[in-house]
Amino acid sequence: MTGRTDLVNLGPGAPLQGPVRTKIQVPSGVVLLTDRRVARGGLVEVVAAAVAGGVRWVVLREKDLPRVERLALAAELRSILTEAGGTLVVGGPDPLVAGDQGRTPIALHLPAAGPYPPPAADLIGRSCHDASELRRLTTEDYVTLSPIFPTRTKPGYGPPLLPAGLAELIRRSPVPALALGGIETPAQVHACVQAGACGVAVLGTIMRAQDPHQTTATLTAAFHATPPPTPSSRHVPVGDDHDGAAADRAHAGIKPDRPEWARTTLSPPSRHVPVGDDHDGAAADRAHAGIKPDRPEWARSAAALNRNHNHNHNHKTTPDQEELP
Repeated sequence: MTGRTDLVNLGPGAPLQGPVRTKIQVPSGVVLLTDRRVARGGLVEVVAAAVAGGVRWVVLREKDLPRVERLALAAELRSILTEAGGTLVVGGPDPLVAGDQGRTPIALHLPAAGPYPPPAADLIGRSCHDASELRRLTTEDYVTLSPIFPTRTKPGYGPPLLPAGLAELIRRSPVPALALGGIETPAQVHACVQAGACGVAVLGTIMRAQDPHQTTATLTAAFHATPPPTPSSRHVPVGDDHDGAAADRAHAGIKPDRPEWARTTLSPPSRHVPVGDDHDGAAADRAHAGIKPDRPEWARSAAALNRNHNHNHNHKTTPDQEELP
């Protein structure tokens, strides 16, 4: 697999077996979330097609299944991913392994509600939606931030962050972040990466696709074709220092330390770069003349979905969709 991926040494601490945690990559690129209810042609078949199209991380949800069925499904998906050099991330604290913890690296993705602190695992992700949830992080290795755009999977979950809100939370996050929610087009992938996301988590766009292989390949190509964001002028740390001291240090020219992930992976951007090829000054000329630019594709899609949601406010979600992911 080519592109921007970073091998993160998670270091010692609370191993499953042995003295240290296994070295494992933080998810990046296109990360697939499962939902067998909407999978066109069967969940396993869709995952296999997505892996063939470039996915290397799959988050297994399906939390309503009996454990024995979920355990069997995890084994099948691990086999598909292992052949491609990928990783299965299990949603929830149960690693879904059958007595082979010493051979299978354990990757978990936990909801914002808990448990805290996280259980022992080789890779731990956490769903977050705002700065207060980011401040609760302890030993997590990455987060998902959602919803970025209005989403058919979870309509009404909350006002979408949009790329500007995503960029702000990424500046506050102590760990790398995946963008999640309503990501359907290459333009949206581009906007999320430019906001500082290390990847995008996708559910319905791939699960519902008539050709999940081609859909995945298109989104993956968009990720790898997007240049990394420009370095941020400042990092807003997660913590209690929101009383003006950070601004005073910035005014005095004192640069705050960047978090470890920012030194080893992607640097958060100082601003959102609009989707498109017009970066030669023409946009500034139009703004000076009072001419409003066309909205990018993702913004038009988001507005349309918001309008549709106003007519579908009674939409019900399944128990497995109560938490993203």
